Amino acid sequence: MRAIRTAIADDEPLARERIASMLEARDNYQIVAQCKDGAEAVAAIRKERLDLVFLDVRMPELDGFQVLDALGGGPAPAIIFVTAFEDYALRAFEVSALDYLLKPFDRARFEKTLARVEEQFRRGKFGISEELRQFLGTLTPGGESFATRFPIKSAGDIYFVRVDEIDWIDAAGNYTALHVGGRKHLIRETMKSIESRLDPRKFVRVHRSAIINLDRLRKLQPYFHGEYVVTLQDGTTLTSSRGYSDRLRALLE
Repeated sequence: MRAIRTAIADDEPLARERIASMLEARDNYQIVAQCKDGAEAVAAIRKERLDLVFLDVRMPELDGFQVLDALGGGPAPAIIFVTAFEDYALRAFEVSALDYLLKPFDRARFEKTLARVEEQFRRGKFGISEELRQFLGTLTPGGESFATRFPIKSAGDIYFVRVDEIDWIDAAGNYTALHVGGRKHLIRETMKSIESRLDPRKFVRVHRSAIINLDRLRKLQPYFHGEYVVTLQDGTTLTSSRGYSDRLRALLE
């Protein structure tokens, strides 16, 4: 059996080193990449023809869920999540027959994971299952960890838009449009999902179809029936709806 081409993605150097050390004695694993954030993980998966990734759930730039999002529906390696979660996410992993390593894990638990990996490899069933893709679609990252970049797919490539560079966001059919410096980038995600990943101290929804970056707000004018005319630094003018005006009203107090 050929060596299993493996990457380790974790923002903690000691965590990467621990997994690497546990694999050192196994000739059937070849570590081809160690990644310190989600962006590096996406690049490694696309470049290295990986069989397996140990993927931390919480990382800078892109978290583990966003890494898989960025890969879309194309070929992908098997994923072992490495996580400190003890809540519903772990229970969902178990129900969905998905493997994970709960930090801190011991060698016995690690060996159990490798046994499952090797069985899948022998059966030729590596990759992200449809079950896993559906499960990931039900998750919303918790806590106060907000997105710092969004992956954009274009002509087969993936590039990244930094959240703090976004001027405003609006709905565009089945897509959401990120407006950045006069350019529009489409991402296949709902407004609700995008909003849940943005820091509410920096972004505010002014309409069911529009979110603005407060750092880009130039002028706010009261309008009819509790609505506001919102003018951004790039000259974009939007009208808020009453249902989303409370945050804007607070800016005037």
